[in-house]
Amino acid sequence: MTEIGKYNVLKVVKDLDFGLYLDGGEELGEILIPRRYVPVNCSVDDELEVFIYLDSEDRLIATTEMPEVTVGEFAFLEAVAVGKVGAFLDWGLPKDLLVPFREQKMDMEKGKSYVVYVYLDDESSRIAASSKIEKFLDNLPPEYEEGQEVDLMIYHQSELGYKAIINGAHTGILYDNEVFRNLHKGDKMKGYVKKVREDDKIDLILEKPGYGKVDGIAQGLLDRLNKASGFIDITDKSPADEITRRLGISKKNFKKAVGSLYKQKIIALEKEGIRLLK
Repeated sequence: MTEIGKYNVLKVVKDLDFGLYLDGGEELGEILIPRRYVPVNCSVDDELEVFIYLDSEDRLIATTEMPEVTVGEFAFLEAVAVGKVGAFLDWGLPKDLLVPFREQKMDMEKGKSYVVYVYLDDESSRIAASSKIEKFLDNLPPEYEEGQEVDLMIYHQSELGYKAIINGAHTGILYDNEVFRNLHKGDKMKGYVKKVREDDKIDLILEKPGYGKVDGIAQGLLDRLNKASGFIDITDKSPADEITRRLGISKKNFKKAVGSLYKQKIIALEKEGIRLLK
C-alpha cells in the first residue's frame, strides 16, 4: 500500500518529457515524479524509492529527495515563515511543512526551532506538524525493562531535569543530578531505562546501569587518552566539578573507569595524571 508522507518503492509505468509516472496503486493512482528528481538511466518497469507528498497545488508528487522527518516521527525543525494559516518549518523539501495555529503549543516565531510531531491530516491528505507533542505520546502502557537501551530526543528542560521522548512513543525524565553533560532541546542520543514507576512514569539515565556502564565510561576515557597523546592531567584528587567539566562524567564514575583500566594494565597512575601504556 502506497503511503503519503512515507518512503515507498514504486514501479515506473510512464516516461514523459516532464517526468515519470509511478504506480501508486488503486487508491492513489499514478503519481508524477518530476524530471529533476529522476535518477539517470531510469526507465519504465524500474523501481524507485520515493517520498510521497502534496505539492503547493495539492497534487500528489514523488521525490527522491529525503525530508528530515516522515509522518509518525518527531523532529526539531526551524520556523522559516509565519503566515495566515500557521507557521512553516524547513524540513528539507521545496514545500515547507505547515504547523496550523491550532496545533501550536505556543505562538511560533520565525528563526526559532521547535520539537514537532508530523502527521497526516485525514480529511485533506496534507502532511502537517504539531508542537502539542504530548497528545501523541504515552497513549500505550510502557513495556520497558530496567536497563533497556532506548532512543531519546530531548524536548523540554524543567526544574527536575530534562524531559525526553522515548522510542517515539513515550516520555521520560533525565534527572539533572544524574546528567553530566550539556543537553539541548532537539538533541538525540541513546539512553537507558532506570525505572518504570507504578504510575507508568519513566526515569531515564544516559549511562548503562550496573557494572556495564563502567566499561562504556572506561572506553570513553580511553578514547580521550588516545586523542590527548596518551596523557590527561586529571587524577582522583582533582575536583569533581573539573572532572565533570572536562570529561563529562561524575567523579565517582571517573574513579571506577580508572580502576577498570588500571586493573587491565592499560594505564599507569602518575602523580600529575593518567598515562596510557603502550
